[in-house]
Amino acid sequence: MSSILCVIPARGGSKGVPRKNLLDVGGKPLIVWTIEQALAVHDLDVLVSTDDEEIADVARRAGARVPWLRPAELAQDTTPTEPVVRHAIDQVTSERSRPDAVMLLQATSPVRHDGTLARAVREFSESGVDSMVGVVPQAPFIWQATEPPTAAYDVNARPRRQDLTTTTLRYRETGSVYVTRTQVYEEVDNRLGGRIGLFVMDEDEGVDIDTQLDVALAEKFLGSSSPHA
Repeated sequence: MSSILCVIPARGGSKGVPRKNLLDVGGKPLIVWTIEQALAVHDLDVLVSTDDEEIADVARRAGARVPWLRPAELAQDTTPTEPVVRHAIDQVTSERSRPDAVMLLQATSPVRHDGTLARAVREFSESGVDSMVGVVPQAPFIWQATEPPTAAYDVNARPRRQDLTTTTLRYRETGSVYVTRTQVYEEVDNRLGGRIGLFVMDEDEGVDIDTQLDVALAEKFLGSSSPHA
Protein backbone atom coordinates (compact mmCIF):
# COMPACT_ATOMS: atom_id res chain seq x y z
CA MET A 1 0.00 0.00 0.00
CA SER A 2 1.85 3.07 -1.23
CA SER A 3 -0.17 5.95 0.24
CA ILE A 4 -2.26 5.92 3.42
CA LEU A 5 -4.00 8.96 4.81
CA CYS A 6 -4.65 8.78 8.55
CA VAL A 7 -7.75 10.76 9.54
CA ILE A 8 -8.42 11.55 13.21
CA PRO A 9 -11.84 13.23 13.57
CA ALA A 10 -12.05 15.55 16.57
CA ARG A 11 -15.15 17.68 16.92
CA GLY A 12 -15.14 20.47 19.47
CA GLY A 13 -18.53 19.61 20.94
CA SER A 14 -19.14 16.62 23.21
CA LYS A 15 -22.26 15.91 25.26
CA GLY A 16 -21.11 13.02 27.47
CA VAL A 17 -17.74 14.44 28.60
CA PRO A 18 -17.39 18.16 27.74
CA ARG A 19 -14.34 19.03 25.57
CA LYS A 20 -13.50 15.33 25.61
CA ASN A 21 -10.80 15.45 22.92
CA LEU A 22 -8.78 17.88 25.08
CA LEU A 23 -9.42 16.12 28.39
CA ASP A 24 -6.27 15.42 30.40
CA VAL A 25 -5.75 11.67 30.29
CA GLY A 26 -2.55 10.32 31.81
CA GLY A 27 -0.85 13.71 31.65
CA LYS A 28 -1.65 14.76 28.09
CA PRO A 29 -4.70 15.83 26.08
CA LEU A 30 -6.73 12.79 25.00
CA ILE A 31 -6.25 13.39 21.27
CA VAL A 32 -2.46 13.55 21.63
CA TRP A 33 -2.27 9.83 22.49
CA THR A 34 -3.76 8.91 19.12
CA ILE A 35 -1.68 11.46 17.22
CA GLU A 36 1.56 10.17 18.72
CA GLN A 37 0.61 6.56 18.02
CA ALA A 38 -0.15 7.41 14.39
CA LEU A 39 3.06 9.43 13.93
CA ALA A 40 5.05 6.37 15.02
CA VAL A 41 3.95 4.58 11.82
CA HIS A 42 6.35 5.11 8.93
CA ASP A 43 5.05 7.21 6.01
CA LEU A 44 1.55 7.69 7.44
CA ASP A 45 0.07 11.10 6.54
CA VAL A 46 -1.48 12.03 9.90
CA LEU A 47 -4.30 14.58 9.62
CA VAL A 48 -6.73 15.84 12.26
CA SER A 49 -10.16 16.94 11.02
CA THR A 50 -11.65 19.41 13.48
CA ASP A 51 -13.92 22.43 13.59
CA ASP A 52 -12.25 23.72 16.76
CA GLU A 53 -9.31 26.17 16.86
CA GLU A 54 -8.04 24.95 20.24
CA ILE A 55 -8.06 21.30 19.15
CA ALA A 56 -6.33 22.32 15.92
CA ASP A 57 -3.59 24.10 17.89
CA VAL A 58 -3.03 21.15 20.22
CA ALA A 59 -2.97 18.75 17.27
CA ARG A 60 -0.42 20.82 15.35
CA ARG A 61 1.85 21.09 18.39
CA ALA A 62 1.65 17.30 18.73
CA GLY A 63 2.86 16.92 15.14
CA ALA A 64 -0.34 16.28 13.16
CA ARG A 65 -1.35 18.21 10.07
CA VAL A 66 -4.40 20.45 10.37
CA PRO A 67 -4.39 22.28 7.02
CA TRP A 68 -7.99 23.53 7.35
CA LEU A 69 -10.88 23.64 9.80
CA ARG A 70 -13.80 21.33 9.13
CA PRO A 71 -16.93 23.13 7.85
CA ALA A 72 -19.65 23.64 10.47
CA GLU A 73 -22.13 21.51 8.52
CA LEU A 74 -19.77 18.55 9.02
CA ALA A 75 -19.42 19.13 12.78
CA GLN A 76 -22.98 18.65 14.04
CA ASP A 77 -24.12 16.18 16.71
CA THR A 78 -25.83 14.18 13.97
CA THR A 79 -22.97 14.24 11.45
CA PRO A 80 -21.85 10.71 10.47
CA THR A 81 -18.13 9.98 10.21
CA GLU A 82 -18.10 9.01 6.53
CA PRO A 83 -18.77 12.52 5.13
CA VAL A 84 -15.96 13.82 7.34
CA VAL A 85 -13.56 11.26 5.88
CA ARG A 86 -14.75 11.98 2.33
CA HIS A 87 -14.14 15.69 2.93
CA ALA A 88 -10.59 14.93 4.12
CA ILE A 89 -9.95 12.71 1.07
CA ASP A 90 -11.15 15.46 -1.28
CA GLN A 91 -9.04 18.12 0.42
CA VAL A 92 -5.88 16.01 0.45
CA THR A 93 -6.43 14.94 -3.17
CA SER A 94 -6.66 18.57 -4.26
CA GLU A 95 -3.60 19.68 -2.28
CA ARG A 96 -1.36 16.64 -2.80
CA SER A 97 -2.63 13.48 -4.44
CA ARG A 98 -5.38 10.91 -3.96
CA PRO A 99 -4.47 8.46 -1.15
CA ASP A 100 -4.71 4.74 -1.84
CA ALA A 101 -6.32 4.06 1.53
CA VAL A 102 -7.49 5.74 4.70
CA MET A 103 -6.74 4.77 8.29
CA LEU A 104 -9.55 6.13 10.46
CA LEU A 105 -8.64 6.50 14.13
CA GLN A 106 -11.00 7.42 16.96
CA ALA A 107 -9.30 9.74 19.45
CA THR A 108 -11.63 8.53 22.20
CA SER A 109 -10.03 5.06 22.01
CA PRO A 110 -6.51 6.00 23.18
CA VAL A 111 -5.29 2.58 24.34
CA ARG A 112 -3.23 1.08 21.53
CA HIS A 113 -0.08 -0.90 22.19
CA ASP A 114 3.28 0.02 20.70
CA GLY A 115 3.28 -1.35 17.17
CA THR A 116 -0.48 -1.92 16.93
CA LEU A 117 -1.06 0.60 14.14
CA ALA A 118 2.00 -0.52 12.21
CA ARG A 119 0.67 -4.07 12.46
CA ALA A 120 -2.69 -2.87 11.14
CA VAL A 121 -1.04 -1.35 8.07
CA ARG A 122 0.99 -4.52 7.51
CA GLU A 123 -1.99 -6.86 7.88
CA PHE A 124 -4.12 -4.69 5.61
CA SER A 125 -1.47 -4.70 2.91
CA GLU A 126 -0.67 -8.40 3.16
CA SER A 127 -4.27 -9.62 3.37
CA GLY A 128 -5.48 -7.83 0.27
CA VAL A 129 -8.82 -6.95 1.90
CA ASP A 130 -10.72 -3.84 0.87
CA SER A 131 -11.47 -2.71 4.41
CA MET A 132 -10.45 -3.79 7.89
CA VAL A 133 -12.12 -3.24 11.25
CA GLY A 134 -10.47 -3.25 14.67
CA VAL A 135 -12.06 -5.75 17.06
CA VAL A 136 -11.43 -7.28 20.48
CA PRO A 137 -12.32 -10.84 21.54
CA GLN A 138 -15.54 -11.32 23.44
CA ALA A 139 -17.03 -14.47 24.93
CA PRO A 140 -20.28 -15.56 23.26
CA PHE A 141 -22.41 -15.27 26.42
CA ILE A 142 -24.61 -12.58 24.90
CA TRP A 143 -28.39 -12.35 25.26
CA GLN A 144 -31.00 -10.41 23.34
CA ALA A 145 -34.02 -9.01 25.16
CA THR A 146 -36.51 -10.61 22.81
CA GLU A 147 -39.66 -12.38 24.00
CA PRO A 148 -38.64 -14.95 25.03
CA PRO A 149 -34.96 -13.92 25.51
CA THR A 150 -32.53 -15.50 23.04
CA ALA A 151 -28.88 -16.38 23.57
CA ALA A 152 -26.02 -16.09 21.11
CA TYR A 153 -24.78 -19.51 22.19
CA ASP A 154 -26.25 -22.99 22.69
CA VAL A 155 -27.52 -22.99 26.27
CA ASN A 156 -27.67 -26.81 26.14
CA ALA A 157 -23.98 -27.05 25.34
CA ARG A 158 -22.57 -24.17 27.32
CA PRO A 159 -18.85 -23.81 26.57
CA ARG A 160 -16.30 -23.37 29.32
CA ARG A 161 -14.33 -20.14 29.10
CA GLN A 162 -11.04 -22.06 28.96
CA ASP A 163 -12.33 -23.99 25.96
CA LEU A 164 -13.24 -20.96 23.87
CA THR A 165 -11.32 -20.81 20.58
CA THR A 166 -11.08 -18.36 17.70
CA THR A 167 -14.06 -20.10 16.12
CA THR A 168 -16.30 -19.91 19.20
CA LEU A 169 -15.30 -16.42 20.34
CA ARG A 170 -17.24 -13.41 19.17
CA TYR A 171 -15.51 -10.13 18.33
CA ARG A 172 -16.64 -6.64 19.33
CA GLU A 173 -15.99 -3.71 17.02
CA THR A 174 -14.02 -1.17 19.04
CA GLY A 175 -14.26 1.91 16.83
CA SER A 176 -10.55 2.41 17.49
CA VAL A 177 -9.15 1.73 14.03
CA TYR A 178 -10.36 1.11 10.49
CA VAL A 179 -8.29 0.83 7.34
CA THR A 180 -10.17 1.22 4.08
CA ARG A 181 -9.32 1.54 0.42
CA THR A 182 -10.23 5.00 -0.83
CA GLN A 183 -12.27 3.37 -3.57
CA VAL A 184 -14.65 1.93 -0.95
CA TYR A 185 -15.46 5.40 0.38
CA GLU A 186 -15.99 6.62 -3.16
CA GLU A 187 -18.24 3.74 -4.20
CA VAL A 188 -20.33 2.95 -1.10
CA ASP A 189 -19.63 5.94 1.19
CA ASN A 190 -18.81 3.60 4.07
CA ARG A 191 -15.71 2.79 6.08
CA LEU A 192 -16.50 -0.90 5.58
CA GLY A 193 -17.14 -2.43 2.19
CA GLY A 194 -15.86 -4.93 -0.34
CA ARG A 195 -13.94 -7.77 1.26
CA ILE A 196 -13.81 -7.01 5.00
CA GLY A 197 -11.10 -8.29 7.32
CA LEU A 198 -10.87 -8.39 11.11
CA PHE A 199 -7.96 -6.72 12.86
CA VAL A 200 -7.82 -8.43 16.25
CA MET A 201 -6.55 -6.22 19.06
CA ASP A 202 -5.80 -7.04 22.68
CA GLU A 203 -8.74 -6.79 25.07
CA ASP A 204 -7.45 -3.69 26.88
CA GLU A 205 -7.25 -1.84 23.55
CA GLY A 206 -11.04 -1.83 23.40
CA VAL A 207 -11.51 1.00 25.91
CA ASP A 208 -13.70 3.80 24.55
CA ILE A 209 -14.00 6.97 26.63
CA ASP A 210 -17.61 7.97 27.25
CA THR A 211 -17.57 8.45 31.04
CA GLN A 212 -15.17 9.40 33.83
CA LEU A 213 -14.92 5.71 34.72
CA ASP A 214 -13.65 5.05 31.19
CA VAL A 215 -11.02 7.76 31.72
CA ALA A 216 -9.72 6.02 34.85
CA LEU A 217 -9.61 2.68 33.03
CA ALA A 218 -7.77 4.17 30.06
CA GLU A 219 -5.21 5.83 32.33
CA LYS A 220 -4.56 2.50 34.03
CA PHE A 221 -3.98 0.70 30.74
CA LEU A 222 -1.96 3.54 29.19
CA GLY A 223 0.34 3.46 32.16
CA SER A 224 1.07 -0.23 31.67
CA SER A 225 0.78 -0.49 27.87
CA SER A 226 3.13 -2.99 26.29
CA PRO A 227 3.87 -4.07 22.69
CA HIS A 228 1.58 -6.62 21.08
CA ALA A 229 3.06 -10.07 21.51
